[in-house]
Amino acid sequence: MKRTLRAPFLIVNPKAYIYGEESLALAKTCEQLAEKYDIDIIFTVQHADIRMIAQETKRIIVTAQHMDGINPGRGMGHILPESIKAAGAHAVVLGHAEHPMSTAQLAAAVKRANELDLLTVVCADTVAECEAVAQLHPDVMIVEPTSGIGTGRASSDEYMRSTNAAIRAIDPNIFILQAAGISTGKDVYRSILNGSDASGGTSGILNAPDRRAKIIEMIESMQRAARQKKS
Repeated sequence: MKRTLRAPFLIVNPKAYIYGEESLALAKTCEQLAEKYDIDIIFTVQHADIRMIAQETKRIIVTAQHMDGINPGRGMGHILPESIKAAGAHAVVLGHAEHPMSTAQLAAAVKRANELDLLTVVCADTVAECEAVAQLHPDVMIVEPTSGIGTGRASSDEYMRSTNAAIRAIDPNIFILQAAGISTGKDVYRSILNGSDASGGTSGILNAPDRRAKIIEMIESMQRAARQKKS
């Protein structure tokens, strides 16, 4: 069975900024905070670090940053889905702007991930792209304008609302994670109030003077916004 996700949840996505022991240290910080705040945290890792981090954590959702929609056999240099599953990954990010995939490649990778009970976290940019990706029925969609990645400038309210609406019109069961430029608790708070199920980021966390404090800021803002939506 796939790992269960509960909204609101956070993504911590180190990309290729850190690896090895530094990545493990941040994963353990996320593990402690996931336990303390009773929140799900998607933590993406370099492929070489999957097994190490999976063996040292239980609460976080260890997530590969890519895989290919191939089967065991020929495929020199590609990422075999079975290999990340065996190493301990619970999920996989697909189609990120920094590792784009064609529609056919994306569909094949989603299919293989589903066969292996890996959560699928698929990226999209425009409203039209959100509608196309939603047709694949991934578990999570990361919605972010490519131009906003790493800028520290979060998406506008209108962008968040229009992309959220486009996805929900096709499949209301997809979790939506607004990203790109998310760097403060205020950004996360606004994202949740605009209808997202999750938020998080990369540079806002990795470049913070105190990464733990930044993650706490985001978690507390997220949970505050979720409570406000219910009230």
